[in-house]
Amino acid sequence: MFNQLSGLLHRPRLSAWDVADILIVSLLIYQALKLIRGTRAMQMVIGSLLVLLLLYASQHLPLQTVNWLIRSVLTYAVIAAIVLFQADIRRALSHLGSAPVLRYFARTEQVSETIEEIVTAAGLLASKSVGALIVFEREIGLRNYVESGIRIDAAVSYDLLTTIFQQETPLHDGAVIIAEDRIAAAACFLPLSVNPKLHRDWGTRHRAGIGLTEESGAIAVIVSEERGEISLALHGQLERPLTPEALRGRLQTLVLHRNPKNQAPIGAEIDA
Repeated sequence: MFNQLSGLLHRPRLSAWDVADILIVSLLIYQALKLIRGTRAMQMVIGSLLVLLLLYASQHLPLQTVNWLIRSVLTYAVIAAIVLFQADIRRALSHLGSAPVLRYFARTEQVSETIEEIVTAAGLLASKSVGALIVFEREIGLRNYVESGIRIDAAVSYDLLTTIFQQETPLHDGAVIIAEDRIAAAACFLPLSVNPKLHRDWGTRHRAGIGLTEESGAIAVIVSEERGEISLALHGQLERPLTPEALRGRLQTLVLHRNPKNQAPIGAEIDA
């Protein structure tokens, strides 16, 4: 007993690499438990721990048959784990591939796809004179406005966007907010602009898009229900009318490149 205590007290000092090693292993265990929480895999993990506990007990108790049976089964444990946990392993690798560090390298392609889906949706809605308000979150978070609507957390697709803004759906009245290349929420309430220079004919949708961009660096894509035209609000100013091609170019400049020289609105209108 004394020798064991002495060994614990005289262990080598931890280095920076030891600390990093412990943190990485702890993070991996935490992410694994977080990933399997609430799934069937969690039950199988608990069952596996019980089997290992039974193996440990059989080694210290006269349970030779149990010990032999468990050791024989554990010979094929790796193959059994791959078969039983194949869906969870695939999901874990997918989750690892979407980690923030790795996601950075794939962001450009993802943003390009998001822009294309929004441009397609805006073009379709404008051709059918269906009103829409789509907001891009940028540097300043829009969590307060996301919480005012209905959370969706879905991939951006023109099918979903055009469906949301159909008048028959309960989500059409309000704004869709795009955050981290996903549709965060729909039917969101935005602050209306109080700028007295705004055209009287502009309705609530345009005033809400302009009002939000006055308070944040967000970008608002607006489709007019009356005129069937596409507009873009930025820094409290409105660019209109825009063709789908012009909208694509502006979004690519503002969202992808984020060049300060390209941040000023082009063809902006306050008095229309």
